[in-house]
Amino acid sequence: MNASAVKPALIALDWGTTSLRAYLLGADGLALDSRASSAGLMNLPAGGFDQTFEEVCGAWLDAHPQLPVIAAGMVGSAQGWVEAPYVDTPAGVDALVAGIVTVKAARGTTVRVVPGVLERGVLPNVMRGEETQIFGALASEPALAGKEGALIGLPGTHAKWAFVANERIERFYTFMTGETFGALRDHTILGRTMHPSATHDEAAFLRGVDTARDAGHPGVLATIFSTRTLGLTGQLTAEQQADYLSGLLIGHELRGLNEVLGRDQSSLAGRTLRLIGSDALCERYRAALARFGCQDARTVAHATERGLYRIAAQAGLVPAPHAPARAT
Repeated sequence: MNASAVKPALIALDWGTTSLRAYLLGADGLALDSRASSAGLMNLPAGGFDQTFEEVCGAWLDAHPQLPVIAAGMVGSAQGWVEAPYVDTPAGVDALVAGIVTVKAARGTTVRVVPGVLERGVLPNVMRGEETQIFGALASEPALAGKEGALIGLPGTHAKWAFVANERIERFYTFMTGETFGALRDHTILGRTMHPSATHDEAAFLRGVDTARDAGHPGVLATIFSTRTLGLTGQLTAEQQADYLSGLLIGHELRGLNEVLGRDQSSLAGRTLRLIGSDALCERYRAALARFGCQDARTVAHATERGLYRIAAQAGLVPAPHAPARAT
């Protein structure tokens, strides 16, 4: 279908802690236009949510004043524009729709905010925004949502791994891999011997992954210091140390995930899973997963847009996506 023939159907917002990404979606669920802003939850201007919403989406709404608006992410947190309380696992799209909360913008537009997901227990877990991406992945590849279930990874500052079956998020785990890497690099002695490098050192990265994978090592707190000692003994250059540390932390994340899978007599080896995230980071995870025997870990494109559109369609705000979809 020609993109110019598709009419706008929805404004979809992915509004997080540090940034906002807005999409003008057509009736096929794909983006006709998109805009980005650094005015996330922690960086809002004096006018707050209303001003940012107007700056990013005002022109779209001037041209199409009746368009429905849906938002996901930290915009629905207790510190957000309006609080959308978490829904409990197992959670499907119907539960997210039932938990939608509305807020009225200064221009009078109603913004529908999608809730996050809570897994209760001794060690509770939460997500806001990732649930939308997960359902976007299921919309892209419906076979993932079957009875057999699927594993979907979302690398990032707080990496998520979600187990999905019967079109519901059954359970999930959070690994503070990205934030831990940044803290160790920037605020501990490990960073003192590191030199920034413009290129990724694959060998150093995989050395870190393999070190974490080795069950003979005593865990992350004991192995991270090797980032420094391998440098002191001349086995890693200053430029290699950051990639080694990255591999080490991602390796420990995957080792922990493998242990979780082992409780169900499963493992990463030979498993099919999907990744959602930036191409560069997902490529790192693919390389690391291969060291654990997982060779099928494709990246899902446009998961956020597809997920927001799917939730909006379930809520009756827009029609189901037309088929076939436009080429992307």
